[in-house]
Formats: sequence, C-alpha cells, structure tokens
Amino acid sequence: MTTSAHDNLIAWLRDAHAMEEQAETMLTAQHRRLQNYPALKDRIGQHIEETKQHAASLRACLDRLGDGRSTVKVMAAKLTAMAQGLSGVFVSDEVVKGSLAGYTFEHMEIASYRILIAAADYVGDGETKAVCQRILDDEIAMASWLEENMDSVVQEYLRRDENNLEAKR
Repeated sequence: MTTSAHDNLIAWLRDAHAMEEQAETMLTAQHRRLQNYPALKDRIGQHIEETKQHAASLRACLDRLGDGRSTVKVMAAKLTAMAQGLSGVFVSDEVVKGSLAGYTFEHMEIASYRILIAAADYVGDGETKAVCQRILDDEIAMASWLEENMDSVVQEYLRRDENNLEAKR
C-alpha cells in the first residue's frame, strides 16, 4: 500500500514534535545541573524557550492539517530524554558528554527540518514550510553556537579538573 506525500508529511511532523518534546526534557535536565559554565547554561536556557515554541508551532501545524500528536511517540521521547538526562549523573565529564550529545542532537534536528521543508514544499504547504524554516534557523544557530564554544567548554572542563575544582557540571 502506498502512502501519500501528505500522510508522510504528517507522520514526519509528529516525529518532529516528539523530537522537540525530547529536546526540551534533555535540555532542561542539563540546564538544571549546570553550575560552572555560565555561558553554556545561558545559551541552553535560551534554546529551551525556543524549543518550547518549536513544539507549539509543530502542534499548530498538525492541528491545522487535521491530525493530532502521537501521544505514544511523545511519551517515548520524553522517557528516552529522561534516561539520557540521568546518564550524565554517572559520568565525571558530564558537561563534555552533554556538549557532544547536544551538538549531535542539533544536527539530527537540522536534517529533520530540511526533510520537512522539502516535503512541505512538495505537497504545497507553504505555511508548514515557513514554520519549519524558522525552526531550522534556530537549530542551525544553536549548533553553530555549540561548535563555536566547544573548545572553550572542553578547556574550562580540563582546567577545572586539573585544579581539583568542580568540573563535571
């Protein structure tokens, strides 16, 4: 059985909504624990607010298209994010591992929104395309910030660790 392009777009929007819910949970856990990296904490705080808006915008797209969110996907994403958030508690270099995970996750989001933009364009849904483009711009900005600041986060972690200062968070 063939799936229509419109049905694929809706399924991918549901996936993106679940992904944003997962991102909010992961970012909130990381933000709450960060203590010694104020620039990173501030940028994550800003991105949490963007992420909440992303989820709301995707919900609006799904509602406009007549299809609700997948509660199962959202719950699975949140559970995964909670487990990922807890995993940082057990490593000595949580801020470094969190930076790696965040950078990786941002690039998955970037790819997801590029797919959604192409699909929305294909089905002629200019409103969804515009929403996804705005979200894509935010995700690119966050990935760029993480890339530009990764060296300083790692070096601060190493400096703190060598000097027996709290480095983990």
